[in-house]
Amino acid sequence: MYIKNWSTPKKPASLWTLLPLVLLPFSAIALGQDLFSARDVFELEYATDPQIASDGEHIAYVRRSNDIMTDRTRSNIWLLRADGSDHRPLLSGTANYSSPRWSPDGTRLAYLSNEERGSQLYVRWMDTGQTALLTNIQNSASNISWSPDGQTIAFNMNVEFDSKPFSVSMPDKPEGADWSPAFKYVTETRYQADGSGILEPAYSHVFVVPAEGGTPRQLTQGNFNHRSQLSWTPDSEEILFSANRNENWALQSREADLFAVNLAGELRQITSEPGVETAPQVSPDGRLIAYGKTDNAKLAYRNRYLHVIGVDGSGDKNLSADIDNSLSDWRWDGNSALYYQVTNRGIAEVARVSLDGGHQTIASGMGGESLGRPYTSGSYSAASNLVVVTKGSDTRPADLFAIRNRSETRLTELNEDLLAHKKLGQVHEIIYDSSIDGEEIQGWYLTPPDYDPEQSYPLILEIHGGPHSAYGPHFSAEMQRMAAAGYVVFFNNHRGSTSYGERFALLLQNKYSSEYDFADHMSGIDVLIEQGIADPDRLYITGGSAGGIAAAYAIGLTDRVKAAAVAKPVVNWVSKVLTADSGIGQIANQFPGMPWENIDDYWQRSPLSLIPNMTTPTLLMTGEADRRTPISETEQMY
Repeated sequence: MYIKNWSTPKKPASLWTLLPLVLLPFSAIALGQDLFSARDVFELEYATDPQIASDGEHIAYVRRSNDIMTDRTRSNIWLLRADGSDHRPLLSGTANYSSPRWSPDGTRLAYLSNEERGSQLYVRWMDTGQTALLTNIQNSASNISWSPDGQTIAFNMNVEFDSKPFSVSMPDKPEGADWSPAFKYVTETRYQADGSGILEPAYSHVFVVPAEGGTPRQLTQGNFNHRSQLSWTPDSEEILFSANRNENWALQSREADLFAVNLAGELRQITSEPGVETAPQVSPDGRLIAYGKTDNAKLAYRNRYLHVIGVDGSGDKNLSADIDNSLSDWRWDGNSALYYQVTNRGIAEVARVSLDGGHQTIASGMGGESLGRPYTSGSYSAASNLVVVTKGSDTRPADLFAIRNRSETRLTELNEDLLAHKKLGQVHEIIYDSSIDGEEIQGWYLTPPDYDPEQSYPLILEIHGGPHSAYGPHFSAEMQRMAAAGYVVFFNNHRGSTSYGERFALLLQNKYSSEYDFADHMSGIDVLIEQGIADPDRLYITGGSAGGIAAAYAIGLTDRVKAAAVAKPVVNWVSKVLTADSGIGQIANQFPGMPWENIDDYWQRSPLSLIPNMTTPTLLMTGEADRRTPISETEQMY
């Protein structure tokens, strides 16, 4: 076991932010103006989705913040040069602007905005500042992609269809009458989505629209979803995408193939292997396709590997067979190498791989795009020997950094006007062995401002969601609020977390939550108590989603914690998988069969089974419209 400070890189709103006030074990603390407050959450900004123009000098990026008047996230598009100069807003206001994409010659910028209604596609001419609305579509556009000749833009859009199994004759509504909404027919297997509720029957298709304006045209057909990253062939004749076009696709949680569709709507299948082939990227010379490959083993987690294959589907090669973590966001560097993103031990990085398999790290320390909690995150762009990444620290959300010739330069300081004048907590790393089997666990703890190492502090254990996700030493508004209220905040990447290899991620297969992840958490707390950092009589626990499951399960196994805040949990796996939007995949990959066939497996993992043991005062929180962890789960525990 060892503990060390996490060094902070230097220059060369939510419900979660209220938790410190809910969990206070002592009289209310008067927070000074120099401490991070709940209102400060609305002043934070972060950079995401940088896009470098073809000249290698101009960068567009999305700048996100929280609107205190609407309690919603706002996104604007900003511009700057590769040396950080000429930093200015391009598109800002009360509407949201996102997905900036440069035309191949760098003279125009396509983007999405809800200025009109939904998410519409716009193009801006950079020399004149004129903007054209390219679409006026009923449903939102997504995944926009320029053709290499700059003449056409491809995008995804949902197309609704009539799935009513029978017609019902209803009387005409009298003029001026105020009737209840009509009832909804549900006939689809996948009929709901968290954040959207009951879905109108629709399938996602590939569309194209002239870049100078015109009528969008649908290319793909059939009762299948073609929502995917889109990639053009160099001749601007075909668009590649990933989709599951099997007849029983709705019951398959881990299956997709690569396809190409030409401008006449003719479809060509490229891969047909079991598993998921996703995110195709055609090489500049049109010979190869880079894509991600995940097998279809009935397991809760599988690594995603980077492959290349000929455009005709021949000569498949795995470029990341020796990397025991999932790769993402690959893009070509010429015709003989690719950039990609990977996360190792809670830290995201950009690396480069040649077609012969040689790997080189380009940038590390990415993160800061998850304001609430310190999840791993990051985005990047690469062009003309320049790589631009989003990167934060334990005390700052994401800014832009440029890497050229192995030299890194910070381009933005989005939060210095606020955070430079705040006392913030500091993150320290802790490595320890789990008491249940000796498995090594990496974690961190955040100490309050003006931390006194001679004093023991009340401790909050904050457990991440997933469980196949990861925290890292990144900025967290929620945890900084807790630290400002006088707490030490402990967070870790328990077994089941990603970025530690496939074996580690699968240590919770068929046993989440259980005494295993519980031991991972308690062992870390014990170390902090032994070090005199945590007060054993003032221990608290919280977590959301999968973290809420673990928090609820934990208070059924121990009475050590004085209070718990359980957010959006699953407490009964039987009801969860049969009512939530994610149930199909969890039945297939997380449990050994259907609930009525293996009721004991589901019940053993359910915190509800431990209710007779629970004595800890507990706050339960779930949104009424939650479709991932339905409110009925919280109601059962309540």
